[in-house]
Amino acid sequence: MSDSQALRDSFALVGKSGDEVPRYFYSYLFLIAPEVRPMFPVAMGDQRDRLVAALGRIVAEADAPDRLIPFLQQLGRDHRRFQVVAQHYEAVGQALLATLAYFLGDAWTPELQRGWTEAYSLVARTMIQAAEADGTVNPPWWNAQVVRHEQRGFDLAVLTLRLDQPMAYQAGQSVMVEAPMLPSTWRPYTPANAQRADGTIEFHVRAIDGGLLSPALVYGLRQGDVLRLGAPVGNRLTLRASQGRDLVLVAGGTGLAPLRALVEEIAQHGPYRRVDLFVAARDNHGLYDLPVLRQLAQVHPWLRVTPLVGADAGTFDNRSLAGPVLRSGAGGGRSFYICGSSAMVSATVRDLAGAGIPHDLLHYEDAR
Repeated sequence: MSDSQALRDSFALVGKSGDEVPRYFYSYLFLIAPEVRPMFPVAMGDQRDRLVAALGRIVAEADAPDRLIPFLQQLGRDHRRFQVVAQHYEAVGQALLATLAYFLGDAWTPELQRGWTEAYSLVARTMIQAAEADGTVNPPWWNAQVVRHEQRGFDLAVLTLRLDQPMAYQAGQSVMVEAPMLPSTWRPYTPANAQRADGTIEFHVRAIDGGLLSPALVYGLRQGDVLRLGAPVGNRLTLRASQGRDLVLVAGGTGLAPLRALVEEIAQHGPYRRVDLFVAARDNHGLYDLPVLRQLAQVHPWLRVTPLVGADAGTFDNRSLAGPVLRSGAGGGRSFYICGSSAMVSATVRDLAGAGIPHDLLHYEDAR
């Protein structure tokens, strides 16, 4: 991008106005293109945060096309589920330039306007091309009917859905989910199973205090309801990351979902490898999927399941699980996968690294 430092400097200056910037942007956008308002959720707080984060990443990586282009291509593919078409990008570009001009005031020079116009043209063109290419192989979303809704705790449900058409995904990838009672409110969830021949997919959902979608899925969803799912994304928790090594899987809460999917994928396709799965919970009620895990361990001798409850798990929401995992003898050149709350994951990764586990063998993500 031309004069990327000028873009970064001007974006930093605009950023000093804080939340007023995305508020102005969306107000302007909905004024000039009211037809796009239904594409966005009623509560716009998270959407404003995502806008600022995306723009920040774009200007930060303006000189690194090897990172920026794949990011923009994924953004373009992701926006298909909102039914975004090429002409919508024109309105977004107009709103962006108007927002920058408003907050920069006298600092908004003709040179800066040309630089931002060129930069946005590249962004829009890359996203549009990626969306068009994706449209030749994938639908904008999948319809997924609820065939079973199991309440496994007062705040936790296991959902079994049947897709209306095949979805190719790897265990460990996530998909965006939208519920009919909350249109345009999308959140990522990771399937708890490898691909199945019957087209069903399973999600483990815990209702988050103050959340929108998760309580709706746990308390408001009924058999027969239809969710929308976005295309699968991500590779941090896929088996590809392990490069064929034996595995140590460390789960807290619904962070179990992607790790159970890894076990199923190994069981389906091999190669069979030694797998230690540690499942942490405050009490036995938190081991909501233990019967299924024990059945898997009975069928597959390469799998060992170890529950960590109470004192063994600490308060697994915010304490490291590295101690009990390492005391069990799990290690020795194996790949570690950690998924759960942000605090648990960061503490466990820190302590595993401190115990000498190489960073390239640590694969992790926060559960959502």
